[in-house]
Amino acid sequence: MASQHQFGGSWTEEKLNRVRKYLAAYTTIFTQNPRAATLQTFYVDAFAGTGYRTASSQHTLTAPPLFADEDAASLQKGSASIALETEPPFDHYLFIEQRAERVVELQRLQQHFPHRAQQITVIHDNANTFLKQWCRDTDWRAHRAVVFLDPYGMEVEWATIEAIAQTHAIDLWLLFPLGQAVNRLLTRHGPPEEPWAQRLTRMFGTEVWKDAFYRAPTQGTLFGAETTLEKDADFDTIGAFFVQRLATVFAQVVTTPLPLRN
Repeated sequence: MASQHQFGGSWTEEKLNRVRKYLAAYTTIFTQNPRAATLQTFYVDAFAGTGYRTASSQHTLTAPPLFADEDAASLQKGSASIALETEPPFDHYLFIEQRAERVVELQRLQQHFPHRAQQITVIHDNANTFLKQWCRDTDWRAHRAVVFLDPYGMEVEWATIEAIAQTHAIDLWLLFPLGQAVNRLLTRHGPPEEPWAQRLTRMFGTEVWKDAFYRAPTQGTLFGAETTLEKDADFDTIGAFFVQRLATVFAQVVTTPLPLRN
């Protein structure tokens, strides 16, 4: 039996459908445009998981063998599988995962996509560490890439995003953990204590988030005026702030990103 990688719901289907359409359009450009056709293309899936997913049902799951023929119709594929099915194909596929048991499952993709086996590389490493080095070492005059970051929480570091942006050759897809992580860490009465504040700073690449998400109302007390910080941020505020941060390093950023709700 394959290890069980359970996440998402209908919002995940919407995400994967968007990815599917985009990847097909992207690779078409690199086959039909004469100049683009001279470049080598990468699809990079960091935090790749198992490369597939199954739907949840009241927090329980019975998983069929990976890509068993009789169950193929009901198996909901993850982004890694969608990328491998994309036509025209990418030249190279990199799947990065830190958890050893999921690395084993990703390696099985070479068996289930034998026509892509020579193009697939599974990386057992920390995604932030690997991506920063890979961005520095790759000759971007001859390569282009789509990097898909779908972390389980706040694993993506701003330094990684900067490294990707500095290549001027990568299209980045990033799922930002707006509600499941960031908003929950923003305590009502003043910024969160360490180490949570440090995690937010690593993700945003600045401590300015404290000024963006907190205000300092002045309240009268028996002992005179007293200033306390209070949370002044909702989903829209947090999302807009992150988009603004992305715009400081990327030439172009989607200003109205797609919200995915469970």
